[in-house]
Amino acid sequence: MKKYILVLTGLIMLSSSFLHAQDEPTTREMNLINWMEFAEFVPDKIETVLLPVGTLEPHGVIPNGSDNLAPEAMAKAIAEGVNAMIAPTLNYGVTGSMAGYPGTFAISEESYKGFLGDIIHGMANNKFKNIIILNGHGGPQTAILQSVAGELSQRLRVRILVINWWSVASEDTFAVFGENGGHAGNNETGYVQAIVPDHIHPDRYSGEEMTTPYPSGSTWTAYPFPSSIGLYEEGQGFPTFNQDQAEEYFKRVNQRIGNLIREIIAKWELAGLYE
Repeated sequence: MKKYILVLTGLIMLSSSFLHAQDEPTTREMNLINWMEFAEFVPDKIETVLLPVGTLEPHGVIPNGSDNLAPEAMAKAIAEGVNAMIAPTLNYGVTGSMAGYPGTFAISEESYKGFLGDIIHGMANNKFKNIIILNGHGGPQTAILQSVAGELSQRLRVRILVINWWSVASEDTFAVFGENGGHAGNNETGYVQAIVPDHIHPDRYSGEEMTTPYPSGSTWTAYPFPSSIGLYEEGQGFPTFNQDQAEEYFKRVNQRIGNLIREIIAKWELAGLYE
């Protein structure tokens, strides 16, 4: 009798473990999941997809692909917490004033709009209800993302959130670094340093002469922009290359972005929008 009870208990525990395992996909990356498992989870158990977007352009002494590395790592860090799948990163974007630097790629606005629109159509066709665009690149790309999102949300009746992570995380930049940031400045360098520390090259950073504050309003414009490190405020935002700051910033930013996504989805649900 005792042996029977032990065997029965073991079977129950094994069965419970198996059922629990089915509550989570084996991966949240759409590049890695197979079509059968995808169908088991989307949309019945997972209604949200994260789309990292960026571009290839210079970033001081950190990787040219920083605008891709940041949102891609962010998606991996927050996907489980927001119950989302991760779409493959859109690595090429509308680069703008950095297009003259070596290793840069620039996609035309017309091509970008069309391709991005097709991606969103595909997500809607796969029955995702919430499409979260994690944008790693500023310049003209931000306006394009907002325009396409606004148009297709209404047409396809899907909910789209565009997040420019560095803007959302402004409070964290001041909390960790004690001042404002910049393009390839303390904030972006720190976030990317937490992801790929071996590809950060402080030995190539010669100092403030490698930086330029962004002009106020329409005071002046230069193509290409004279420095690949652009500061939001004069005298602030220089990269620190501090690993402790980098790791703290990475965690704080991911937590803030995850909280924002959960808040927006909860309010969409409360309002009963596009259900």
